[in-house]
This record gives sequence, structure tokens and C-alpha cells, in this order.
Amino acid sequence: MQETIQPPLDAAQLAEAFRQFSEASAQLTQAYSGLERQVERLNERLTGLLAALPAGVVLLDASGKVEQVNAAGRAMLQADLVGTDWSAACAQLLRPSDTTAEFETGPEDAARRLALSQTAEDSAGGRIVLLHDVTEAWLMRRNAARNERLAAMGEMVAGLAHQLRTPLAAALLYAGNLAEPTLSPADRVRCTERTLERLRHLERLIRDMLSFARGEALGSEDFDVCELVAELEHTIEPVAARRAVAFSSECRCAGLRLAGHRKDIAGALTNLLENALQAVGEGGSVRLLADSDAERVRFSVEDNGRGIDAALQARLFEPFFTTRADGTGLGLAIARGVARAHGGEISLRSTPGEGSTFVLDLPLPAREELA
Repeated sequence: MQETIQPPLDAAQLAEAFRQFSEASAQLTQAYSGLERQVERLNERLTGLLAALPAGVVLLDASGKVEQVNAAGRAMLQADLVGTDWSAACAQLLRPSDTTAEFETGPEDAARRLALSQTAEDSAGGRIVLLHDVTEAWLMRRNAARNERLAAMGEMVAGLAHQLRTPLAAALLYAGNLAEPTLSPADRVRCTERTLERLRHLERLIRDMLSFARGEALGSEDFDVCELVAELEHTIEPVAARRAVAFSSECRCAGLRLAGHRKDIAGALTNLLENALQAVGEGGSVRLLADSDAERVRFSVEDNGRGIDAALQARLFEPFFTTRADGTGLGLAIARGVARAHGGEISLRSTPGEGSTFVLDLPLPAREELA
């Protein structure tokens, strides 16, 4: 095929082409200048918006470094973190609290509490971290919980006096018998054992009373869920064997870790397990199961005992309410207090004649919050 050769442009055509090119270039320059002005105005508005927000805003790039922090964020963190690694800054400035997704900052005697959340990665890999100062709300929650406990303690003073008077009177009676010179050795041993039994009951009642009065988890640690279940199994299995109760445990939370006061959580579960052993009696069965979803861990204590009447279920968690002659009536109240102090709750499913299931539900820590 023969190529078509275009004739060269004359001077007039070249001049016209250059004129059109100049006009297009001028239009593009004008449009670009307009876009620059719009971007500048948007940046000014965004900067003004970030400065006016009461919440702290931290902008992170794809590598996790801080690109920008608004005025509220700098005030909350008491630092200008631009250019620093966010994870390292969090480890230095923020301390985990006893509430999921809330952290403490500043000196221990004047700490502020911050709630932290962050967006998913954008198309460029960046993230936005939001900080909210919840110190006042936290203080109000803590004071409300304390006032609620004080009110409950005020209501149970009369009950406590009765609870203390009965075993104390029995202990004094048995101790008085020990002073009798004519008491036989066998009777002396029997009186001594019963005196100690009543004194131990008083000690348990006072210990439970103090635990209920404290009412909140002290400190926090990170621990493995299945290790806690194994520890409870070693504690409860001998007790169940002595009472001829079949006990089993299962943990479906391999690798999961909880954040909280391990001793208090273990104590709450021990209370639930001991209540279950009491409910089933000889020949019964008790099972401890730990399972989870993406956000929570559930400890279920199941028994095949006689169940609990609906009329009694609503009162089970009241301080000093008990259906056992040797019970203090504080075990379930303490367990619920521990659950709520960790952001969780205890629920009950029971049908008379078909057994009962108590479920201690606790939130998992948000692993990505400080990432």
C-alpha cells in the first residue's frame, strides 16, 4: 500500500496551530489554578474543622507513622507526634485500663482516661484514629457503682448482724463448754471442731463481705483462657470427687487471652462451680465450658440438679439472699460485681427439674486498638 504524504504546513497554518495550542494551554493553566484554589480552600476548611473538633484526631500513613494531629489530640496526649511511629507512641503514652478500648494517660495521680477507636485502612493504606476524653464519664460510672454498693450495704446491715450473731453465738456456746472440767475427751474434741467450724463460717462471711464491698477489679493482667479453665479444674475436681459428683471441663478458646484481674475472675467462677456442686449433690454432674466468638468469651457452668424456681431466680444475685443454711448469700453478688467490673455480665437459664446453667460473659480485648 502506498503511503500518503501530507504536504508541509505553510506559515499561516503553523501560526493558527500555535495560536490554538496557546489558547488550550492558557485554558489548562486557568483550570489548574482554579483547582489549586479549591484545594486550598478545602484544606483550610479541613484544618479549621479538625481544630474545632472536641475529639482527638490522629492521621496515620500506610507505614503507621503520624501525619497529622489536631489540637484536641495534642492536648489529650500532651505531645506532638507528627513523624513518629504510632504503635511506639501508644506504648509510651497510653496504659491499658480495666475497660476494653479505654486507656489511661498522664501521671498516675492525675490520669485522664481516653477511649480509642480507628477506621479501617483506606485505599492508600492510611488510617484515622479517634480519641475521646471519657474521664468525666468514667468518674461518674465509678461513683455511681460505689454509691450503688454503699446503698446495698446499707440495706443489708440488719441481715449482716443476723448472719454474724448466729454462728458467733454457737461458737461462744461450744467454747464455753470447753471450760467444763468434767467434759470427756471425746466431747472436748467435738466441741473444739464445732467451734472452729463456726469461726471458719464467720471468717468466710467477713471475707465475702469485704469482696462485695470492694466490688471492682484491682489491676489488670493478660492471661490465657484455657490455662484458667485448667486451673479451675484442678481446684474443683478433688472437691467434686469427695462429694461423688461427676465433674468435667472443656475449653474451646485455644490461644485466646483475656485482660483483667485473673484472681477475681477465677474467684467468681469458683463461686459458680461450688454452687453447682451444692445443687446437684451426690451422683450429679457439673460441667465447665469456655467458648467464644469474635468479641466475647463465655464461661458456662452447667449442672443437672433440681433447677431453680422462677420466683427465686430474680433474687439470687441479691446480697445475703441464700437458700442454703450454711451459705453467706454473697457468692453470686460478688460474681456479678466481678463480671460488671470487667464489662461483662452473668446470666442464668434454669428450669425446675432440669438443672441450671450460669453463664459468665466477658469481652475480649480489642487487639488492634494499639496496632
